[in-house]
Amino acid sequence: MFPDRSFFNRLAEAAKAETLPRFRSGVSVTNKLAGGFDPVTEGDRAAEAAIRTLIEAHFPEHGILGEEHGNIGLDREYVWVIDPIDGTRAFISGVPVWGTLIGLQKNGRAIMGMIEQPFTGERYFADESGSFYTGPEGERTLKVRDCGALSDAILFTTSPHIFGEDELPRYQSVESKVRLFRYGTDCYAYALLAAGHIDLVIENNLKPYDVGGIIPVIEKAGGIITTWDGGRPENGGSIIAAGSRAVYDAAMALLNQ
Repeated sequence: MFPDRSFFNRLAEAAKAETLPRFRSGVSVTNKLAGGFDPVTEGDRAAEAAIRTLIEAHFPEHGILGEEHGNIGLDREYVWVIDPIDGTRAFISGVPVWGTLIGLQKNGRAIMGMIEQPFTGERYFADESGSFYTGPEGERTLKVRDCGALSDAILFTTSPHIFGEDELPRYQSVESKVRLFRYGTDCYAYALLAAGHIDLVIENNLKPYDVGGIIPVIEKAGGIITTWDGGRPENGGSIIAAGSRAVYDAAMALLNQ
């Protein structure tokens, strides 16, 4: 047996049962970062535990890379990559742009993924056959759009405050050339890119679990996602995702000038 869309849906439902009742409920928050703010909630831990329980029951031979409960078997052929609540700051603020990210890698390459947003009832899923949406708008195949040029692009990033002294001016050089830019959408920005609503996402300092479930959704919708130096994005770092090659190339030229 191999994981399929129905199994990903089971994982998403298990996570949803832990996250959604806690959303906008005044859930307690723990800070993981001394000298800063890196929040985690009981929803993060409970959702990841629920996902891991199902994976371990059905695919005990697979490895797991998770944000909250550690890693096992990262040298195995198949490794699951889990971010139970991507966008915890949005979650604790009551903003519905957080999501649960579930990815599957084969020999280090992302091959299946899901972005789940239980509050809006939206699921973005990808496997070898394509990238798909289910939600209030019905069901459809996801496809990125080609806006033509960087000057016509809509750009999202979590916040300009995430960039360090070296990276901020490089990001700003791209932001100054686009038609519209918006902040604060976390993983939901990548879902909107795959669905053809926006054109560019630029972020930095991402962990593997921040992108593991996203990569296949973008790529199978026809988009491009890499590191700023053009490498594979599975290990995280500074990430760029684009809906067209022209926008990607123009943004990369500015990021690396």
